[in-house]
Amino acid sequence: MDFSAGPLFTSLVISTLGFGLFRYGRKAERLPQLITGVILMAFPYFVPGVVTMIGIAACLLGGLVFALRSGY
Repeated sequence: MDFSAGPLFTSLVISTLGFGLFRYGRKAERLPQLITGVILMAFPYFVPGVVTMIGIAACLLGGLVFALRSGY
């Protein structure tokens, strides 16, 4: 993991968003939000670049929106 300011800040923001989704999913017993939150909290540790982190987070959140709109 790169310890410069950009990746650390991006990782912090994405992980915080994941933690919020995880807490909401656990409290409301919503599986899509729970799973997406766990993945958003974990994947920034394994991805080195800022652009890649943002791309993966956008894809995960887009998948969550698609899953929720399709009725899951």
